[in-house]
Formats: sequence, structure tokens, C-alpha cells
Amino acid sequence: MIHFKDVNLRFDSGVTLRDISFEVEKGEFLYLVGPSGSGKSSILKMIYMDLYPTRGEVTVGQFKASTIPRRKIPRLRQRIGMIFQDYRLLKDRDVYANIALPLHLGGRKRGDIHGRILKAAEEVGLQDRLRHYPEELSGGEQQRVAIARALVKNPLILLADEPTGNLDSEVSLEILKLIWRINEKGTAVLMATHDMDLARREPARTLRMADGRLAGTL
Repeated sequence: MIHFKDVNLRFDSGVTLRDISFEVEKGEFLYLVGPSGSGKSSILKMIYMDLYPTRGEVTVGQFKASTIPRRKIPRLRQRIGMIFQDYRLLKDRDVYANIALPLHLGGRKRGDIHGRILKAAEEVGLQDRLRHYPEELSGGEQQRVAIARALVKNPLILLADEPTGNLDSEVSLEILKLIWRINEKGTAVLMATHDMDLARREPARTLRMADGRLAGTL
């Protein structure tokens, strides 16, 4: 599903990642843990090909970073759901419209869009909040909207970048359990987090990052 082989990433300001090699199998749940600045977000960005390796190869499904034409990147991203720490919701649109956004961008038919939105909203427990706006929701509810927005594409891969970073411990665990339920239905999950204690609540294979390197597997 995802394969990193001897990946380095260098910016003008210096090297960010060094000698990164790992795989994520179909349907697997994998934690990527480490402090801020250790390279977790850069790895996720290379999976949806917002960044490209300076050396080495990143393969996602049938696509290789070294050969994928730019015109095919939207096709790749249609198979990837993204969740961020800061939710990234459109404040001037209600929950329904926020969930619908990737479907409109993907050119889905109107009838198909409505059914997918209702299904995704029910899956995250927000079917009665579709006409509310982000500012009317709690942080946990906003993250559930973001999860529904990712799910509505029926992704093969879900990338979660510090999805509980702005939430208290109780809500963080609720969000983690929700992500696990998604994984149990067959979606591969790669979750980046600095919170090792949270990851231990729902154990899975864990890659530890430090200073741009893989420092071990837990």
C-alpha cells in the first residue's frame, strides 16, 4: 500500500529526513510517534505527494513519486483521506457543505454526493449536526467533521496528522477509538502523534522518529 525506500528529504535550510525505509500494508494501522520537528508531517506530505524525496523512492499503490505525472496526483489524492490537528474546516460553510467539499472537487454527481454525506455523518455520529457551522461545535465535534470529510471519498488510506493535538485526554481517546473503527472496516491508517501514552491505549505497530530518522520500531 505504502512503501518508503531509502528516502532522504532536503530543504535549502538543511536535511529534514534521512534514510527512511518502511512499509504500510493494506488495512494496517501504524503509529508514527516523535516530538515536533522530528519529520512526521513531512512523511505524510510525501505520501500524498505534496513533497517529493530528494533521494530514494516513495510508492503509494500504483504510483511512484519519481514518475507520477502531475495530472494524476488528484487521482492519487482521491484515494487518501487527510485529518489535521487544526481541523481545517471552512468557517463560512455548515457541516454538510464541509463534508461535501472533496466530492465536489472530485466531480461527483449530486445524487451520489448526498448519500455519501449522510453515510459519513452517521459514521462519526454527527447526523443531527449537518446544518451547524464549525463555530457552533466543540473541538471534538469539529474533528469528527474533518474525519467525515476524509471518509466521504471512501479512501484506501487515512493519514492523521496529530488529530488529537488540540483535544483533552477524554475526547482524544474518543477520536482515537473512532479512527480505529474506521480501520477495522478495511481502511489503512497512518497516524502521526507525539502522544505515546495515547498510542498505548490502542496498541499497533509503531515507528519512532527522532531528528529526521527512524529511531526504532515498537
